[in-house]
Amino acid sequence: MDRTQGRTEQHEQPTGGSAPAAPTAPATPGTPAAVGPARVVSLTAGGFALTVNPVDGSEIEPLRPGTEPPRPAKRDAAARAARTAAARPPVLPGPAAPARPLRAREEEQERLVRLLGRGRSVRLTGPSGSGRSALLDAVADRCAGLAPDGVVRLSGYGQQQPGELLHALHATVYEAERERPGRVELLARVREIGAVVLLDDLEMGGTALDELMRATPECAYLLAATPDTRAPSDDSHIEEVFLGGLGKADCLELLEAGVGRPLTDEEIAWAGDLRFASEGLPLRFVQAAALLRQRDELNHSDEDDEEEEPGVFEERPRDAVHVPLPTLAEGAAPAELLASRVSESARAALRIACALGGELPHHAHLPALVGDTHADTAVAELLACGLLTPVGTRYRLAAGVARQLEEVGYGDTASEEARTAARHYAWWTGHASVVPERVAAEADAVLAALAGADVVAAVLLARTAAPAFAASLHWEAWERVLRSGAEAARKAGEVAEQAYFHHELGVLALCEERLDRARAELETSIGLRGALADKRGTVAGRRALALVVDRETAGAAASPPLRLEAPAQAALTAAPEAVTVATPATPANPATPATPTGRGAAAPRVAPSAPSASSALSASSASESRAASEASTTRMPPVARAAAPAVPVSAEAVTRMTPVVPVTARPDTPTTLSEVFEDAFPLDPKPAPPTAPRPATAPAPAPGRRRLVLLAGAGALVVVALGTVVSLALSSSDDAPPAQGPAVTTTPTVTATDPTVANSGNDPAPEPPVSAPPAASPEPGQSATPTPGRSPVRTPSRRPSSTPPNSAPPTAVSPSPTGAQPTPTVTETVTPSPSATTTQTGTTTPAGSPVTGG
Repeated sequence: MDRTQGRTEQHEQPTGGSAPAAPTAPATPGTPAAVGPARVVSLTAGGFALTVNPVDGSEIEPLRPGTEPPRPAKRDAAARAARTAAARPPVLPGPAAPARPLRAREEEQERLVRLLGRGRSVRLTGPSGSGRSALLDAVADRCAGLAPDGVVRLSGYGQQQPGELLHALHATVYEAERERPGRVELLARVREIGAVVLLDDLEMGGTALDELMRATPECAYLLAATPDTRAPSDDSHIEEVFLGGLGKADCLELLEAGVGRPLTDEEIAWAGDLRFASEGLPLRFVQAAALLRQRDELNHSDEDDEEEEPGVFEERPRDAVHVPLPTLAEGAAPAELLASRVSESARAALRIACALGGELPHHAHLPALVGDTHADTAVAELLACGLLTPVGTRYRLAAGVARQLEEVGYGDTASEEARTAARHYAWWTGHASVVPERVAAEADAVLAALAGADVVAAVLLARTAAPAFAASLHWEAWERVLRSGAEAARKAGEVAEQAYFHHELGVLALCEERLDRARAELETSIGLRGALADKRGTVAGRRALALVVDRETAGAAASPPLRLEAPAQAALTAAPEAVTVATPATPANPATPATPTGRGAAAPRVAPSAPSASSALSASSASESRAASEASTTRMPPVARAAAPAVPVSAEAVTRMTPVVPVTARPDTPTTLSEVFEDAFPLDPKPAPPTAPRPATAPAPAPGRRRLVLLAGAGALVVVALGTVVSLALSSSDDAPPAQGPAVTTTPTVTATDPTVANSGNDPAPEPPVSAPPAASPEPGQSATPTPGRSPVRTPSRRPSSTPPNSAPPTAVSPSPTGAQPTPTVTETVTPSPSATTTQTGTTTPAGSPVTGG
């Protein structure tokens, strides 16, 4: 009876009863389609207490001290037998089908039992339809008492990773109903399991299979897989047993057992051709026996009609129609012919299975999906024809049947069938009387309906099925439903449902210790619920996010960051290569606090040692000259190989480049990160090629010998120009211009000069030519300075010059209109010193005292 409504459970109707029609879907997709109160389940997931809430989202909190569940006990033999019986495919309504005999498999069966008894793992490889599942059933009966934990039957269909298989093995052996242990606890428990594990429909191999076997060292595996499944690794030590086709005699025996009578000569010849075409696969002869039974029924019905006297008004044909044997092509691909001779309900069930990717729903759902009260008997009819095969606790289309049916039009209504199945499952999974374990048994059909439904039906189905999958501990299906629901909600524009799915994905990731994924999903959910002003949902999301932060903090404290240590001093003097070593920095002025290196701040210097003093000095000078133009880049001088003197410790640390010793064979164990990299990647001790000097990019030239020569030449040029102008002014007269050009004097010291011919202190000094023309006269009022950047002690008199401001060279100078001779003016004479140095602001600091003239 229904626990909440007081009526018979809908999914457990009697065989001949009528299936109720699915109720109308709720108006709001976010409301679960359940009749009665919401189904709230409390679970224990690792170190968390999880409350599955279908309304506002699951709530998670850490386990309180003293509330940890006790270690579960293992099931006894009776409990294992009951669970194994529950894991078998359901019993179908109608007459019981006869058991199919296992032909010509005695040798393989004996070998498998012998290997499993020795504790060896075996991989049984055979094509689809070779009878692998029937052989596993026979081996399971003979291995019941080999292991202390008995025989465990698992299905690997759709499993690509070993995680869910380990959880299924744990749930089969241990009595832990509402507990999903963490990874560490799970590995510790399954390591103690000693059982014979029969894993059918294996789809993984390589490293994933190795991980499964390493986690359960006390288990012996019998793995049934197809030849196209990835092979195990070479180190797995798994025995390989290949399962081929049957011989001709065995095929005839299997065909006679399926038909129930001896075969005729024509049928024996047809069976021989069929064996050659199908390579003796048992499934093909099960389907061939169904074809012969259908042929006998059709021919026998015609004979019965001929024996009876037809009525006057009956329009039955009087001529008997003999149904011939199927052709060889029909025997090799019999799905179309078999489907054409079954009932209409069975054909409708085949259309539903094609729409769901080959998955056939439970027979209790077929009356509601097909619309026929007796449609539940269609499963037994299809199974007898060889169109279905058992997979775990359910049935699906046999190998090759779905493709053959789709070619003849069974997949034309796939979208409509998937939509109908999705709406039916949305009502069924949300019903309060359906336990989560029943929903988990229909997981593949539910996921297939979710993939083929429209966005509205997909959101509704994902909203109701997700809490059931979470409560049943089938978390792989839970994650797939949540992701499909989030995508469907995004397409449908359902923001509230999208926030719910992201919240559940974050909770799932937190339970599985995937903190980065949990943070991303929870932040997305909080943002969506904040936009909707959903206070309860936002609070639940922030609580879960706080747990993520706590876990991240605990993980960071448990694993402190790696710290670099300085290598030994003996290793610093062997090779020119460099590593990064953190050393304290010392301010230049102890009284002044150190400032960070940048524009306008001096970079910290490291004193060079005696062997490399000259190279360190030149590198330091080049660094200082480029500090103004490359303020964003700090170039550090190389560190000497010898031990540097001790320096006071400062709060700041700079990066010092020290050489590394290339080690090829280290006698002791490396203790620092630099030694580990030396062992893994030995460096070539070749000297580095010399690098070309970098051209100066600053507008001011670098200080050096060239600058001193330029300064001396500029001073000489200025003195020569001043002397030439003074001599021209003294030798000019009012009567006639000079007959030849002015004589150039080379005397660096003069006693009189004209203040109008000196250049400005801001003009650059040109290169000193051999013979230069007289300089142009500057404008009146311009001060004359002998050297750039230096102010004279006394300002010369500003008498008007006889030369116009923009006059030609001195050869064209005309005498003064008054005819008066220019009075010589005593000026200061400066001799440039070659030891002067220039700062970056352009000012000149003389090394000695200037020579002044009277």
